[in-house]
Amino acid sequence: MENNVSENSFLAPRYWPTWLGILSLRLICLLPMKFQYLLGRMLGRILYKAVKKRRHIVEVNLSLCFPEKSETERKTMAVEVFENNAIGIFETAMAWWSKPERFENRCIIEGLEHLQQAQADGNGVLLTGAHYSTLDLGGFLLGQHLKFDTVYRPHNNPLFDKFICQGRSRFVGKLIDNENSRAIVKELRGGGIVWFAPDQDMGPKQSVYVPFFGVTAATVPATSKLARLGKAKVMIFGQYRLPHGGYKLTISPALEPFPTKDEENDTAHVNSMLEKAIREFPTQYMWVHRRFKTHPERKGILYEKSGS
Repeated sequence: MENNVSENSFLAPRYWPTWLGILSLRLICLLPMKFQYLLGRMLGRILYKAVKKRRHIVEVNLSLCFPEKSETERKTMAVEVFENNAIGIFETAMAWWSKPERFENRCIIEGLEHLQQAQADGNGVLLTGAHYSTLDLGGFLLGQHLKFDTVYRPHNNPLFDKFICQGRSRFVGKLIDNENSRAIVKELRGGGIVWFAPDQDMGPKQSVYVPFFGVTAATVPATSKLARLGKAKVMIFGQYRLPHGGYKLTISPALEPFPTKDEENDTAHVNSMLEKAIREFPTQYMWVHRRFKTHPERKGILYEKSGS
């Protein structure tokens, strides 16, 4: 997707911080990966202490989703969330600019045969994932093995959006605006693979209320709708940074039966499968988002009740 802002306007002072950020990422990308992980953990700890509002969101999310954990355990998890998200920033840079050879023998893929069989049978696949800290790098690693398109929301900053599109175009076929459901359905009906993440709160008008980690969560039922309209299989995609520094991608067998005539149950099923995938490395998920901001009683109430 191309933005409509003129190239010359990107030289305006309001874009200078964006240019500085991009330049910094480009330089950090040249460092050895071990050093990037170390730098990411350091940055994450700084952000944990400095960005109080975002820390509060993470702490509320973890208290809601992991009530079985002690307060001390959840605090440790919160710090790890910030560390993983900071490392993820540098991994995004690697996805945009590094050569594939950098990750040779660093990634394992489980379940690739499910995608390959669906393709051989002429079926489109809605590869349903979540917002992990390894978001772009997981796509980059998967893109070394097969062609797929991705659904995304254009960034509010047109200069940064330009870099997002350029970076992701290295490893995906098409970037499809998340509001362009016709394009998604067309790709699925044509037997294509489309990555899609339905795990963010899009407000009450587009959502149904179903459990996510045992918490009532406004969730878009689009997975069911797109699978039905696109006559596609739905598979759950997981992507993880391993303790030794390598990576693992997982692709589930096709959800069956799916879709059914009950969109709400379908959506709850998808949430339960995403939850299962997230629990494998829970602090690598982007708990920095207000996943539960929409509530039947009042917007944001869960965060208010937790001391905001």
